[in-house]
Amino acid sequence: MQRMTGMLIGATFGMVFVIINTVGPLNATIGAVLRGAAILSLAAVVVMWFLAIRRAKISGVEPAASPGAANMFGLGFVVVVVIEAVLLFGGLAMLRAWEQPEQINVAWIAFVVGVHFIALAPVWKQRGILLPGAILTVFGLAGFVMAATSAIAWVPFVSGVLSGATLLAGSVTFAWRGLASQTAQVSSAQ
Repeated sequence: MQRMTGMLIGATFGMVFVIINTVGPLNATIGAVLRGAAILSLAAVVVMWFLAIRRAKISGVEPAASPGAANMFGLGFVVVVVIEAVLLFGGLAMLRAWEQPEQINVAWIAFVVGVHFIALAPVWKQRGILLPGAILTVFGLAGFVMAATSAIAWVPFVSGVLSGATLLAGSVTFAWRGLASQTAQVSSAQ
């Protein structure tokens, strides 16, 4: 269930990224559609999470775990998250002290979250999270570049909405795969 819980956490943060950052130059209708899609994506992951719990209680079969990671939320995870929090809040404080535009905060958050996934890949022995980690890191870096141009108003969309959509797409995909693997295991055991 740890992997499904990880998908739930990722989807929650993805939805928050989308909801908070659908501002600025985005058309109001497009913003509403993006927020609605983010909420529906999170709802889908929540439903899959509950279905996986229910099936595990009934059948004793859990969704496929991450190979090699006995405890996803062990000491290695805690160390990465503590470093992430220090970088995140320390970096935001520094950006504020340097009087940087507010939009750059979104780029910093996307960058730090992306690097956090890259750092977790060896801890969890999961190469699959390198891709979303790299994507979020690139969206963060793109936001820094954009903040130095006339495109600064689009930083929340690129670094925030696109990062959130990446988290949501990955969470929905891997929650679905986890639930499907659980269903297949239950079917083959019967």
